Amino acid sequence: MSKYAPFSKKQVTYIRKSGSCWLNIAEGGKRAGKNIINIIAFAMNIELSPDKIHLAAGVTHGTARMNIIDSNGFGLKNYFNGRCRTGVYEGVEALFVKTATGDKVVLIAGGQKINDAARIKGFSLGCVYITEANECHKTFIQECFDRTAAAQRRRVFMDLNPKPPRHWFYQDIESVHKENQSKDPNYGYNYQHFTIADNLSIDDNRLRQIISTYNQKSQWFKADILGKRTTASGIIYTGFSKAIEIDQKEIVEKLPDGTYDRKISFTDFSVGVDVGGTDATVATLNGFTSGYQQVIAIDGYYHKQGIEHGMDHAQYAAAIAAFIKRWTEVYPKLKNCNVFCESADKLFRQALRNALDKEDLRMMNIVPSYKKDGIVDRIHLQEILINQGRKRIASHMKQWLDAYEQACWDEKEYLEKDWVRVDDGSYPVDCLDSDEYSIQPFKPMLIEAA
Repeated sequence: MSKYAPFSKKQVTYIRKSGSCWLNIAEGGKRAGKNIINIIAFAMNIELSPDKIHLAAGVTHGTARMNIIDSNGFGLKNYFNGRCRTGVYEGVEALFVKTATGDKVVLIAGGQKINDAARIKGFSLGCVYITEANECHKTFIQECFDRTAAAQRRRVFMDLNPKPPRHWFYQDIESVHKENQSKDPNYGYNYQHFTIADNLSIDDNRLRQIISTYNQKSQWFKADILGKRTTASGIIYTGFSKAIEIDQKEIVEKLPDGTYDRKISFTDFSVGVDVGGTDATVATLNGFTSGYQQVIAIDGYYHKQGIEHGMDHAQYAAAIAAFIKRWTEVYPKLKNCNVFCESADKLFRQALRNALDKEDLRMMNIVPSYKKDGIVDRIHLQEILINQGRKRIASHMKQWLDAYEQACWDEKEYLEKDWVRVDDGSYPVDCLDSDEYSIQPFKPMLIEAA
């Protein structure tokens, strides 16, 4: 049995047309195979090109290297295996390739900033591949077109993740060439739209599983899965409903004799802390049920200070430590769990360490909040849990419930760059940050349990 999945008819058509079309754009949703088919078409055209110098570009230099040169073993290094090497050409990192039509140089560059265009000035380019092209700066894109204008075999490849319909890339670039193609069928514009359904390496069962993690009415689903050009306006957690709420007495109840009736069994706990200046300081206690099937926000600490009654780090740390201490009496295992605390505030983490020690909670670890995957990844994980009915919030935690119900996208930020959550004080967004800090480190277990 073959190790690799076959191409779809749509993918094959796109690759073949790149042999005769100078501009090739693959647009669509995530995991649609856009990057892989563009690498194949790019490599094929480098092999045939009489031009010596070519370009692999991305939002950053690192993105270009990762997505085009390496690409998890499917990049240019793979296709030119045994006849390529990395090095530097005229001060720019490059891949040197031996082809049937002579020795070639593939420059590697980033294009997010306005001055990135200066790095490729002076080069006459044959083939160019820009991954995530509509994330790059307009000046850089324009320079790539200019640098290829005199090529003997001009080829420009781009892949796009959907943006709003009025995004500058569509208005200034894509629509212009689309119109030219409509007027002249031989213009040489090769455009194709792909979705995850075109990626035959994902079987039907896996596809259904992925789709189940999205609310199919959300803008996110329309953009990431259907690959549609959408706006980012509107509520984020469209799957939010009253079903998320759970009365605390359904979780645990204190009996008249002072003992506790723990109605839900938890195998793990964590606390997330978001430190506010003039904004709220928030701590969220989450419990994870057996097999990480559900995550339940059991209780929270919320305080938004005013100008005249501010609290310093030591006071906030003492209040949060006392909050945690009360819950260790209910759940002794909490004493050995982690507190994921705002990574940017080292002084607060030290104050909290001192406060926990005073409460005899020396076994609790204080860990800087995990932000490596970015805020959008944290938001997406919460959306998955909400859509699958695996996230619950105690009904007395009003600020948290308000935050999830009211959270919305910043349309202006999305138009200019990417998905950004509105953070203007119109709803208690700090509760979301705190909750996410507590949950994100458990993402592998939560996804596996899906």
